[in-house]
Amino acid sequence: MKRALLFLLMSLILVLSACSDASSGSGGGEEAGPSTIDKVLKNKKLVVGTAPGYFPFEMKDKKGEFIGYDIDVARAIAEALGVEIEFKQFGFDGLIPALNTGEIDIILAGMTIRGDRALAVSFANPYFSTGQVLMLPKGDTTTKSWEDLDKPGKKIAVSLGTTGALLAKQLFKEATVQDFDDFPSAGMALTQGQADGVVYDEPAIRTFEQMHEESVKGVYDLISVEELGIAVKYNDLRTVQWLNSFLASYKGSPKELESFDKWFTNIDWMDDVEPKE
Repeated sequence: MKRALLFLLMSLILVLSACSDASSGSGGGEEAGPSTIDKVLKNKKLVVGTAPGYFPFEMKDKKGEFIGYDIDVARAIAEALGVEIEFKQFGFDGLIPALNTGEIDIILAGMTIRGDRALAVSFANPYFSTGQVLMLPKGDTTTKSWEDLDKPGKKIAVSLGTTGALLAKQLFKEATVQDFDDFPSAGMALTQGQADGVVYDEPAIRTFEQMHEESVKGVYDLISVEELGIAVKYNDLRTVQWLNSFLASYKGSPKELESFDKWFTNIDWMDDVEPKE
């Protein structure tokens, strides 16, 4: 009897040990493979995916160089890592596929942190708070809110793949929502009479209004409130943790305050922006 009990006890210990080993392995939601941070440090280069046209976050100047608030954040990340930086341009809806195929290391493109996106990528802590607003033709004196445009025959221009596009398609039941490749294209459609309104992020619409004050105006009652985040490969926790630590020291620093002042409190940079044909 004692031998039988001893045998059962030893068998139970072995089973529990095996279970413990299995739970501490590479499964169970842990990271698989090297992190993006390790890859960047090894290659001595950070490849950033962005989508120019989101003023004043990411744009191109007349020399074809990337400029804007997000571009400054990306350069500060590369500087903190001691590596070179490379920017790659995509349509906004092409950014997550490019990240998941390894073509880029991170996304910095004014991307809203959303649950559906978090099924495909992981986000660091928010680095900017904003919201969606409505832009109208300058001559529109009757529209006070998005509800006033939700009528048959009205056209709402949006930038393909953005939170503004998703929100507009949820809100507008009677008006037609039209997708454009980017925000400047949607804005130009409004100025040319091809649309009755545009739904997009508030900072970009304020900037566009300053650039085209003779033809458009913003309605700055927020339709939604959202947080922007840096996206990395799904479940890359080491990179997320590093970015969170970086942002904790960068936000509010002299370098970040200087960048914010440059892009959000004056418009001196507008003359340097590549024109949208």
